[in-house]
Amino acid sequence: MSKRVLAFDFGASSGRAILGTYDGEKLHLEEIHRFTNDPVDVCGVFHWDVLRLFHEIKQGITKAVHAGGFDAIGIDTWGVDFGLIDKKGRLLNNPVHYRDTRTVGMMERVFEVIPKDRLYERTGIQFVPYNSIFQLAYLKMFEPEVLDMADKVLLIPDLFAYLLTGEAKAEYSVVSTTQCLDPYTGDWAYDVLDELGLPRRLFPPIIDAGSTYGMLSDAICEELGAPKVPVVAVCTHDTASAVVAVPSNEKDFIYISCGTWSLFGTELDAPVINETSFNFNVTNEGGYNRTTRFLKNIMGLWLIQESRRQWIREGYDVSYADLEREALEVEPFKCFINPDDDSFVSPGNLPRRVQEFCERTGQYVPQTRGEIMRCIYESLAMKYRYTHYAVSAVTGLTYNTIHMIGGGTKDRLLCQMAADACNVNVIAGPIEATATGNIAVQLIALGEIDDLAQARQVIAASEQPKFYKPENAAAYDEAYTRFEKLL
Repeated sequence: MSKRVLAFDFGASSGRAILGTYDGEKLHLEEIHRFTNDPVDVCGVFHWDVLRLFHEIKQGITKAVHAGGFDAIGIDTWGVDFGLIDKKGRLLNNPVHYRDTRTVGMMERVFEVIPKDRLYERTGIQFVPYNSIFQLAYLKMFEPEVLDMADKVLLIPDLFAYLLTGEAKAEYSVVSTTQCLDPYTGDWAYDVLDELGLPRRLFPPIIDAGSTYGMLSDAICEELGAPKVPVVAVCTHDTASAVVAVPSNEKDFIYISCGTWSLFGTELDAPVINETSFNFNVTNEGGYNRTTRFLKNIMGLWLIQESRRQWIREGYDVSYADLEREALEVEPFKCFINPDDDSFVSPGNLPRRVQEFCERTGQYVPQTRGEIMRCIYESLAMKYRYTHYAVSAVTGLTYNTIHMIGGGTKDRLLCQMAADACNVNVIAGPIEATATGNIAVQLIALGEIDDLAQARQVIAASEQPKFYKPENAAAYDEAYTRFEKLL
């Protein structure tokens, strides 16, 4: 009998429990539980509701037991955010959401202690204000009593694994998002932590993807009637799991993991940390087998999702299909935004912020939903073009195809615009890239699949990708110079 594994895949707005099996030729995925992930604002602080999310993990385990059982569990989530465990092993508070405003201005405060160029040289991570290092620095400067009570910092997937096993460990790929990892040694950058006054005791041992946190605890097994199975440390950062699922048979490939965020990059054997990568603000994050995910974080479908939420709040029942159609009906290239402008990070009235950005940059101000959507779509495609050039410039490699993976590949307009803006072919799929990569690493850990190369061959055989060729590249060439001035 082939092994069955249970994958929990958490995104910024929802989570799923998926059973995965391998029949010797193809992977088969069965979603057995889906739930919303609803952050909560409490007294002006934006939190993740991790206790409810852990309840949903238990529900997923129960449903998997009723569906015939499983041989392992793997969890992937977003990066950077964390919970604090005290000396008695208790969660001190609900983890704070990366979109909370507490890190506003913290990068500049940290740079006063560790200059920006030296921090990049030591960590190789793209500078964004919500990185774990800035969240931890905030606690050290403004809530030191909280750190005094804490015994361990556990990133979100490590926290869930701890609640299932009682083992406090840190998986390499998600640790790499913190800007607290030494990319050369693969251990915590203790000199950086020391300079910021962050106690070394807070940081648990780092383990590799494919190893295990531990076995499902006796208490959980008894409560849920679950088998005593390992909780596998998959690539617990969701992008790292998604990159495992890139169905490429080439060593050098480029990808966009497309969802709430667009993660645009390539897979390298070692980090690239130099003046060029610093100037482009490219990140070096960890992947399976301690490869380097050399990429940029780009604001992705969040811009469309949050715009739709605003219009629904205003009483307009618009679907994503409606917004795509309206975008296609208006004149192209009238205005652009920088998708990664700080004004678009927090929840709220995104359409108004798009208009305000265009106004303050002296452009045409979009008036209709269709014009706002067209502006967002084309700006994302243009940012893909900029990043495609940046990655190529730093690596010295030419990439003639982009693999688009993840839920965003269902957006055919964005896929086509990516092909046009970058003037390369786009291969879209798998849609369920993150869960697929999670399952693949579990199956490797259990000996069902030999290695990463075989996993990618199996994933390619299990998918029917969609292909997009450039159709309007010349028009993007003409408009790109206007967009580039906004960066």
